[in-house]
Amino acid sequence: MSWTILYIISEWLIRLIMLGVVTHRRRPSSATAWLMVIFFQPWVGLLLYLLFGEDRLPRLRIEQHSRLMRQMRTVIGRFEDQNNVVQPELDPTQRSVVRLAQHLGHMPILGGNHADFMSRTQEVIDRLVADIDAAEEHVHLMFYIFAPDATGERVLDALGRAAHRGVRCRLLVDAVGSRLLVKTKWREIAARGILMRPMLTVGKLRQHMARMDLRNHRKLAVIDGRVAYTGSQNIVDAGYGHKDLSWHDVMVRLSGPVVLELQEVFVLDWYFETGELLGARKVFPEPSITGDFSVQTLPSGPSYPIENYQRFVVAAVYAARQRVIITTPYFIPDEPFLEALQVAIMRGVDVDVIVPRRVDQLLVGIAGRSYYSDLLDAGVRVSLYTHGLLHSKTMSIDDAIGLVGTGNFDIRSFDLNFELNLVFYGEHATAALRTLQHQYLSRSFRLNRADWAKRPLRQRLAENVIKLTSPLL
Repeated sequence: MSWTILYIISEWLIRLIMLGVVTHRRRPSSATAWLMVIFFQPWVGLLLYLLFGEDRLPRLRIEQHSRLMRQMRTVIGRFEDQNNVVQPELDPTQRSVVRLAQHLGHMPILGGNHADFMSRTQEVIDRLVADIDAAEEHVHLMFYIFAPDATGERVLDALGRAAHRGVRCRLLVDAVGSRLLVKTKWREIAARGILMRPMLTVGKLRQHMARMDLRNHRKLAVIDGRVAYTGSQNIVDAGYGHKDLSWHDVMVRLSGPVVLELQEVFVLDWYFETGELLGARKVFPEPSITGDFSVQTLPSGPSYPIENYQRFVVAAVYAARQRVIITTPYFIPDEPFLEALQVAIMRGVDVDVIVPRRVDQLLVGIAGRSYYSDLLDAGVRVSLYTHGLLHSKTMSIDDAIGLVGTGNFDIRSFDLNFELNLVFYGEHATAALRTLQHQYLSRSFRLNRADWAKRPLRQRLAENVIKLTSPLL
C-alpha cells in the first residue's frame, strides 16, 4: 500500500473520529467552525484542536475551585448581622437579576460601597500609585497585561517602595499577555521583594490548563483589603505600544464591603498558581461602610460549569424596558446574545452598540464587522468611536443596572477567558456609567444602514468568510 493511500486513509480517520469528539458538549456554532477546519485540512486541524480546541479545565481544578468557593463563604458570613449590606433595598425588577448573578458567580450583592469611575489612564495610575504608597499590610495586583514600559515602571517602583516598608506585595500576571515583563524583569522584581507569579503558563510541562489560549484576562488591584480597582485598563502606556492609536478604558476604584469579594477573586487565583491559600484576618479585614452603592461581583471563566458571564448579559438584555447601551472593543456575539438584542428592539427597547472604528486585531475586526448588518437590520444603533481604540467594556440597562469589567461582548470572553465584572444596581450608579457612555457616543458617528450596504464586494466576502470562524476567535 502506497504512502499516498495511507495518508488519505489517515485523513478520513481523523475526520470521522473528530466528528464525535468535536460535537461532544459543544455549542453548534463552535463545533461547525472546528469541523470545517478539520474537514478541509485534517492533520492541520487536528494539531490546532489539540492546542486550542478543548475549552474546559481539567475536572480536578473545577472541583477544587467549587470547594474553595464554598470555604470562602465564611468571609461573606461577617455581613449577616448588617442588613443594609447583605440586603440593600432594590427595585422589584432588579431582584431576579441579583439572584441570577449570585447563582452564576456565587457572590451576593453588597451595599454600603463607594465607587469612582475613571476614564483617563494617567488618573488611574496616579491614584493606584498613591494607594500603594499608603499601603500598610499588603498589595495584591492581577493583570492580563503588565508591560515593562513607563507606566509599568511607575507601578513597579511603588511596589518596590511598599515591599521595602514591609508590605507584602503579590503580583499575578498572565503568562502570555505579560510575557515581556516575565522575560525581562523577573529577577529585578524578585530582588525588590515583590512576589510575582505568571498565570496559566504555556509549555510542554504545563499541568493546569487544557489548551494554550485560555487566558486570565482579569484586571484587579486590592490594597489592604480596603481599596480595590477593576475594569478594562491594563498596566501599560495608553498607546499599548502603538504610535498612532490610543486606548480608552474605564476603571472603578472601590471601597466598602465589595472589596472583600474582589479580594476573594485574587486569593483563589493566587492559590491556583502558588498553592498558598491566603485566609488571614489581615487579608480579609472587617468591612467598613463607605457609601451608598450596591455592587455585586461576577467572576467568570472555564472553572465554572456554565458560561456564567454570557448567561448574565443575555438575561440582563431581556430584562431591559427602555434602553440598553453597550461599549466594547470586540463585538462578536453568539446566537443567544444576538437574539436577545433583536428581541429587545421588537419590545420597543432602544439599543446602542458603541465599538471602535479601528481595532488592533485584523481578523477580530473583520469578524466584528460581519455582524453590523444583522444589528442594523434589527434596528440596533451602531456607533463607531473615532478618537482611538475604545477599550471600555460596559453595559447599562435602563436606569437600573450597570455592568463594568474586563469581559468583551464576544465569544472568547463568554466561553474561554477568565473575566471579572462588577454589576451596579440603582439609578445613582447607572447615571455615573451613562455619563461615560454618552461621552463615547459624542465622539462617535452613527453607522447608516444604506451606506453600510454600499461597502465593497471584497469587504463583504471577507466578512462572510471570517464570520464562519468567529466562534474560534
